[in-house]
Amino acid sequence: MKTLSRSRAVRTPGGLSLRLDPRSLIVVVLLLVAVLAAGVALIGTGDAHIPVMDVLRTLFGNGNPYQDFIVNELRLPRLLVGLLVGASLGLGGALFQSISRNPLGSPDVLGLAQGSTAGALVMIVLFSGSAAAVTAGALVGGLVTGLGIYLLAWKQGVHGYRLVLVGIGVSAVLTAVNGYLITKADIVDAARAVVWMTGSLSGRDWTQVWPLLILCAVVVPVVLANGRALRMLEMGDDVAYALGVRVHRVRLVLMTCAVLLTAAATAAAGPVGFVALTAPQLARRLTRSPGPNLVPSLCMGAVLLVTADWVCQRLFGADQLPVGVVTGVVGGAYLLWLLVGERRAGRV
Repeated sequence: MKTLSRSRAVRTPGGLSLRLDPRSLIVVVLLLVAVLAAGVALIGTGDAHIPVMDVLRTLFGNGNPYQDFIVNELRLPRLLVGLLVGASLGLGGALFQSISRNPLGSPDVLGLAQGSTAGALVMIVLFSGSAAAVTAGALVGGLVTGLGIYLLAWKQGVHGYRLVLVGIGVSAVLTAVNGYLITKADIVDAARAVVWMTGSLSGRDWTQVWPLLILCAVVVPVVLANGRALRMLEMGDDVAYALGVRVHRVRLVLMTCAVLLTAAATAAAGPVGFVALTAPQLARRLTRSPGPNLVPSLCMGAVLLVTADWVCQRLFGADQLPVGVVTGVVGGAYLLWLLVGERRAGRV
């Protein structure tokens, strides 16, 4: 009750009522400042170092031709892909964790990343597909996997722990399938597949930016419009029904949005591990709010991925270490810590 008392209700001119939490608002602003700072630092980092002030001048159109090419053609698209992928994974993870009412209910655990990987590997190994074909395969694989998990978990509704357990089983099966596809590939395709499976922002350009940007522009408003209903779903289906929420419809819409966000992010950058798991949990701890924390999770995901990419380049040089390695190490350690906490609480 103490947390709820800090909230303020605001009514927009169109009659829409919004609940604002001052602490959450401050956290979002600080995260936005952090992601802007990390983004500027990332653009200036690489084999050709560019000072921060020169980066800012170039972004505002006052740089020389050399800096303009490096910043706007090479590094800015990579940064935007990182921001969009991180934001998509953070928001998708928050949706899955809220729908399942389980901190382990993230795309990494549920097998969506493995489904996207399977789709990409089919295009690489069986068809030697182009980059566009691999992206399409990853997107289709993620969508099919999400649909399969939902249908397998359905039994007069989708229970949180049943969703997680089904997802873990599907993830195990798809991991075996992916291993089989790698063993059937020739050495060139296998090397290409392994690089993609690590998760990387290297070589990303404007062709990856626009589809992901359009998807986010469509899906994110739908998610935010259903934020109030999602908050009620966290209190249980019976309570949500009593408050007038169309539970099955809202859950299906939000799960579809979460699958689209996760699959599109994986198609754009590969299976970048554990951002979807850690971003919502870190956002919740910063805001100290019991709700789904959709906007803070979105911002936290962007901060985590861009910062991880900057760390990779600062410590190991440009494109020497895929960003998925850093997020995997940090996220894996966080997952172990989270499991220990769940075990002590008697929930696993």
